[in-house]
Amino acid sequence: MPRRILAPLAGLLILVLAAGGCATKKYVQTEVGQAENRVGERVDDVAGQVEANQTRLAEQEAQLAALSTTSREALERALAAGELAEGKFLFETVLTDEKVRFGFDEAELSDEAKLALDVFASELRARNENVFIEIQGHTDGIGAEDYNLALGHKRAEAVQRYLNLRHGLALHRLAVVSYGKSEPIADNSTREGRSRNRRVVLVVLK
Repeated sequence: MPRRILAPLAGLLILVLAAGGCATKKYVQTEVGQAENRVGERVDDVAGQVEANQTRLAEQEAQLAALSTTSREALERALAAGELAEGKFLFETVLTDEKVRFGFDEAELSDEAKLALDVFASELRARNENVFIEIQGHTDGIGAEDYNLALGHKRAEAVQRYLNLRHGLALHRLAVVSYGKSEPIADNSTREGRSRNRRVVLVVLK
């Protein structure tokens, strides 16, 4: 090929390569910039998640500090078992023996107890939330420790059965525990105190 034709072609090739090099450089710079943005967004997301978790932990700690001993223990047990979605205490309902009487050495629910549980279940339906309920049985201070633990458990189970059979609450959302006579809220030396201590507590968690 004549030299007069080769020279322009060589120049054109150089221009094409130079233009391609510029385009490639811009492409690389664009890709790097986008990658840096994506990394930055992921870092921001992780930082946001960490901050949210820290806030949630702080709220849980504040909440635990404000709860009664047995409610706090219920929340801790449910968290440890992975039963909760949000790890929150919602409310508790206390059924005391002065209002909801059990017969001596019995765990049968009275009509008053059933009515109180009907009201409790209605409140749950009105909230329309997925909840976890720990049912705690407590007794007064009379009698042996093992006896009272068993009695508290029977009474808590009676509540569990009623809520399940009468109101359709799922059993896996109803935990039962007995404290027996270990957590009195009143003086066991008086009739009134013993009546208050004979109770079932429903701790509602989310």
